[in-house]
Amino acid sequence: MKAQILEGRQVFIVCPLIDESENIDTTSAEATYHRLKDAELREMSVGLLHGRMHPSEKQNVMDSFRNGELNALVSTTVIEVGVNIPNATAMVILGAERFGIAQLHQLRGRVGRGSFQSICYLVSNSHTSETDARLQALVDSNDGFHLAEIDLELRGEGTVMGAEQKGRTDLRIASLRRDKEWVSHARNAANALLDLAQQGEDISLLIEEMDLFFKEEKVEYLFKS
Repeated sequence: MKAQILEGRQVFIVCPLIDESENIDTTSAEATYHRLKDAELREMSVGLLHGRMHPSEKQNVMDSFRNGELNALVSTTVIEVGVNIPNATAMVILGAERFGIAQLHQLRGRVGRGSFQSICYLVSNSHTSETDARLQALVDSNDGFHLAEIDLELRGEGTVMGAEQKGRTDLRIASLRRDKEWVSHARNAANALLDLAQQGEDISLLIEEMDLFFKEEKVEYLFKS
């Protein structure tokens, strides 16, 4: 980081938490900010940005970074989208195992937006096979759609009839990952039926059959999907 700053560039340091937690073994933005400001980057100008700050305070920090008044910015994921700093050429993501592939891909997109060579470091305290696979996927590809498919494969699709957004599916036969083409066909068929209903066609028999299979709360989840 210091080498990049000495060359006149700026750096991001991203943390998964605002404050230290007794239950989660990972570094926080507050602790990292104070450590860098008082030690490794004590001769540099370091800023702090996170979601609990007042909007005007966040704007002042971003303006200072954008104008080059800050050499380094310690932040949470509030910089994930909508931040364009062409002079920022390095990013260090601490606790990278705490983020999904898609989120890491979005974050690293904050550097390399200018004409300077840029780099993103993913720092992880976890060395499980799943974590290694996720981080390696980011090393191997810059294709957001491809990375999203890998993320789905590794994290699981979660429940269709429930609120879980990752993990084991509640589908007994179909798989959202394996049967993407059939899911698309089913969606098109459902939309066609809705169009018929809006045109005045009688689909009451179909509705009665659905009521036999799905309880009210499951219908609500399907509607949201």
